[in-house]
Amino acid sequence: MILKTAILALGVGIAATSMAFAAPLKLTPANPQPSSPKPGLSVRYAYPTDVKSLSDAQRALDHQSEAGAPLSGLDYRDTEIGQNVLTAKRDERVAAEISGFVRFDKPGVYTIDFLTNDGLHAVVGGQLVGEFDGRQSCEETFAVEVEVPQAGWYPLKALWFQRMNTACLHMRAGPKGKRPKWMPNAAFAH
Repeated sequence: MILKTAILALGVGIAATSMAFAAPLKLTPANPQPSSPKPGLSVRYAYPTDVKSLSDAQRALDHQSEAGAPLSGLDYRDTEIGQNVLTAKRDERVAAEISGFVRFDKPGVYTIDFLTNDGLHAVVGGQLVGEFDGRQSCEETFAVEVEVPQAGWYPLKALWFQRMNTACLHMRAGPKGKRPKWMPNAAFAH
């Protein structure tokens, strides 16, 4: 067991080191830039009988989905058991397709990560910036470095699901070398 733990720790260390030396992912800004976007993000929901993976969530959304009230942003703290998730009509077994834009005020290299409960596949500016395919408590995704070539709006698309008990969804970002902070609701539009 000790050897297995040491090997696992070595593998995680090597993966983290190789990620640290990878070039930042270059984001592509929205073209054209939205001229007067509405605050928040668009969302469509599906309510499957069960959902354990991103593929389950996508199948449910492809089968039958409905528009939900726009999300105020991506700062949804861990819910209490029985509390509806995001702007959905239910507290459990929810799949969401989220779309819109996120604004970066300055060009540069940023670190992005998410906290999610449960699964998430998030794409910003054409690059995969957050993914977890499974069930977990409100935990971080791997941090990703991105290059923002210019200030402005960047397209955001996310597939998210929640299975049972509590749920959360947060996006954080920060300039290279600084700890990522919660993205304010004003940074999102649709």
